[in-house]
Amino acid sequence: MMKNFSSSPLHSSKQTANHLRERNNRQYSLLSAVLPLRVSLRGYGFCMATLFLFCFGSLFYQLNGGPPKILLDIRQYLGESTYLDDHGPPAPRALLFPSEVVYNRVGKCGSRTVVILLRLLAEKHQFNLVSSDIHNKTRLTKHEQVDLMKNISSIPQPFLYTRHVHFLNFTRFRIEQPVYINIIRDPINRFLSNYFFRRFGDWRGEQNHLVRTPGMKDDERYLDINVCILENYPECSNPRVFYIIPYFCGQHPQCREPGVWALERAKQNVLENYLLVGVLEELEDVLLLLERLLPHYFTGVLNIYKSPDYKKMGNMTGTVRKHTPTLEALQVLYHRMRYEYEFYNFIRDQFHLMKRKIGLRSVSRPPAHSLAFLRELALRTAEPLDEDEELEADLEDANSWLVHP
Repeated sequence: MMKNFSSSPLHSSKQTANHLRERNNRQYSLLSAVLPLRVSLRGYGFCMATLFLFCFGSLFYQLNGGPPKILLDIRQYLGESTYLDDHGPPAPRALLFPSEVVYNRVGKCGSRTVVILLRLLAEKHQFNLVSSDIHNKTRLTKHEQVDLMKNISSIPQPFLYTRHVHFLNFTRFRIEQPVYINIIRDPINRFLSNYFFRRFGDWRGEQNHLVRTPGMKDDERYLDINVCILENYPECSNPRVFYIIPYFCGQHPQCREPGVWALERAKQNVLENYLLVGVLEELEDVLLLLERLLPHYFTGVLNIYKSPDYKKMGNMTGTVRKHTPTLEALQVLYHRMRYEYEFYNFIRDQFHLMKRKIGLRSVSRPPAHSLAFLRELALRTAEPLDEDEELEADLEDANSWLVHP
């Protein structure tokens, strides 16, 4: 008879011990397999977090043009670093756009008023204002153009450069094109202001401006403006009175010839290269738009313009002894300036369109009524002059300005 050993106590005890040992071995093996997995996941997470922080820090560094200010302060506090020696200075911070502005100011269109404002604004907003001392050279040779454009481009940004100069096409010479701004005024009004300014200066003193016309004899200085216009003196006829359009047409010789070609090229340049061209008759609106479009240059400009101290300085730039020609002379002059008036009307329309787009509510006061000679011109010419407040003031003050020799 065979014995059943499985049912014996000794065999049962050995079987239990073996079973426990085998189970412990399985648990140890499972723990040994799981433990390295946990370490690998932790390491993987650490690596990914480090990579994310590195990428985020790199992006932040590039967008801000260099390390955060606090790190630079810590570096300065701890002492000199060899980083600058190995890698050079940090990249400059990005400037607000645009940071290159050219104001190729048209003569006798309020430019001295604006330049006074710019001097105060440059000190307030810390931009570089460069105003050329050259007032009588608006047309340049090719080499002069290149030299001037290179000089302008080398000015530390942000800058605003001003000069009486006809439009310069930087891209023609593969130089980065700056943003242009300008202001024009009623062409006849501009002509009258220039005519009397060259002879009698402004409220700052006559001697100040006699320097600009040292060779002008008394018979020319006191030449009646009606005679100048009606008898076709060079100063009062083309191409002298074709003055505003060349500032926007450019340096091409044909830009100085009154005609459709120069007119259309000037319009095209305005649309493609000028951020704003305002009209002097609405100067406060011009300043408001400049403040809106170029806040890093013109913020607070209206507060300065309306301040008593500025008014005192601005009043010194008004031309003296200025008076209005006869209706007959004005009609002749207007006919000679018909392209100038077409351009002026184009600029005024563009200016008003921009005001509407921005939602600017006009603060400029229109004239109370039309001037008599403008009403006459409206009846006798196909394209009448546009009325403006400043010309009305000239008529009212004619007696006080007029001084006979």
